[in-house]
Amino acid sequence: MRLLLVSCLAAASLTIGGCGLRPLYANGSKGAVAQVLADVDVAPIEGHNGWLVRNALRDRLQATQGGEGAGKRLRLDVRLEDSITGFGVRADDAVTRERRTLRARYQLVDAASGEVLLDATAAQDAGIDVVGSEYATIAAESTALERLASGVADQIVARLAVYANRGGGGQPAAAPAPTPAGQ
Repeated sequence: MRLLLVSCLAAASLTIGGCGLRPLYANGSKGAVAQVLADVDVAPIEGHNGWLVRNALRDRLQATQGGEGAGKRLRLDVRLEDSITGFGVRADDAVTRERRTLRARYQLVDAASGEVLLDATAAQDAGIDVVGSEYATIAAESTALERLASGVADQIVARLAVYANRGGGGQPAAAPAPTPAGQ
């Protein structure tokens, strides 16, 4: 039985390899995606939540290499919307549960021309228990914000990586092959 399972997994891996899938971060730090990501400067983002998201993005993009925006071809502009909504109301109208949502609208901009190369959004939310201690509730909201900032940064970097993998990142795209006349 175990041998059958191993042989089925081996066959499946061979099949997947032939379908055109390739690693996003091929060639590590020398690959095309890593090169584009390292060339992104994250513009300052307003507020405490902006500070958290910007730091998370810079960590993931390796933006600290080369200094603050020095020689970067691309700029990432991010606007955040942070909201806390109460739900789970008891009979005495006290809120027992909250949902904290962090939404980001971001644009990847060519620093030289100002052209917007990518315009997208990312969002994440977390549930928070509201307890008798106000301090505990505030601490839970703060912890949730830290997790949300990290999750939103992950989503943004993943989207930037896919964009870069598809030939984006301000690099000239390959010209399409000419089609014969009449087709």
